[in-house]
Amino acid sequence: MIVAGVMSGTSADGIDVAVVSIQGRGSYLSFDLLLHDHIEYPKEVRKAVLAAMNASSISVAELSRLNFRLGELYAEAVRRAQKKADIAKLDLVGCHGQTIYHQGTSAPYLGKKIACTWQTGEGAIVAARLEVPVVSDFRPADMAAGGKGAPLVPLLDYAIFRANNKGRIVQNIGGIANLTAIPAGAGPDAMIAFDTGPGNMVIDRLMQMLFSKPYDHGGTVARRGKVLQPVLEKALGAAYFKLAPPKTAGREEFGSEYAQAFLRGCGKAAKADVIATATALTAASMAQALKRFVLRPGKYHDWVVSGGGTQNATLMGMLEQEALRLGLRLRHSDDFGIPSQAKESVAFALLAYQTWNGQPGNVPSATGAQRAAILGKISYA
Repeated sequence: MIVAGVMSGTSADGIDVAVVSIQGRGSYLSFDLLLHDHIEYPKEVRKAVLAAMNASSISVAELSRLNFRLGELYAEAVRRAQKKADIAKLDLVGCHGQTIYHQGTSAPYLGKKIACTWQTGEGAIVAARLEVPVVSDFRPADMAAGGKGAPLVPLLDYAIFRANNKGRIVQNIGGIANLTAIPAGAGPDAMIAFDTGPGNMVIDRLMQMLFSKPYDHGGTVARRGKVLQPVLEKALGAAYFKLAPPKTAGREEFGSEYAQAFLRGCGKAAKADVIATATALTAASMAQALKRFVLRPGKYHDWVVSGGGTQNATLMGMLEQEALRLGLRLRHSDDFGIPSQAKESVAFALLAYQTWNGQPGNVPSATGAQRAAILGKISYA
């Protein structure tokens, strides 16, 4: 089955499409990545997406228009990837959509405690434009089963990175950073998975505030700065980092308000020092999460990184140092045949395939769900 997976992450930098050939079921599931493509959002679209995320006030009309506009963009991105891959006909599309709000923990609302999530980007539009069935809106089914709706990548992590003779920790660095820990020879129920905290999100927002740039290209600004240790140590004491998994984070925890408070905490420090400290926070919070919740003597060998953060050379240098201190070998998902930026879009191709075949896509030990659940809603062409 030829499936296109579509992902636009919390950094809102654009759309990743993976065209994947998938075969089999359950433990016999196998796949080949045929092509990965990335398309940046048009500037005005990205501006609208960022304005909608965790907004305290926005019109219903704006949200509806954004939902349909993103559907059109996703269809265009898939069509471009399909053409590049020279695929005459896709069988299925798995479209994650753009998260504009995620509350993984229940809180009182109108007389009832609820958890909720919202991924926008109309699947029916994608299905109609491509004339292919589309699975979208993956997270609510896990939440309805008592889970936090994230992370959903562990199913793919288990398929690719499990090994009989060594434990691996798989770390994705998008806007938010998340990990999947897979013990040697373990089944999927033995995995630990959760969001460790900020990935690129705080760095990106501070770059926008201080330099009017969307991100720190290659980590060049951070490389010029020095880490403000008192600021870093205070930031690492935040309540989220102490919270035991399963747990999930987003702009609600590490978005604009967090970045503004972080900047105030840096006082009159040089701009480059602020970016260096934010970059150190990303690396140190990942390492702290491993030490606090995952690592056991001799249980894990590899720390496999993926996501847009791997393009930040300064961040990767910091992670190399953290890996040495933790006794782990830092590796890239590219070493296993999955380009760093493609992994999440491949994951949603795989999850769509599971849904189409009536198979669950969540891993309850990762999300905290009470049961395995078939994820998503299907829009037919």
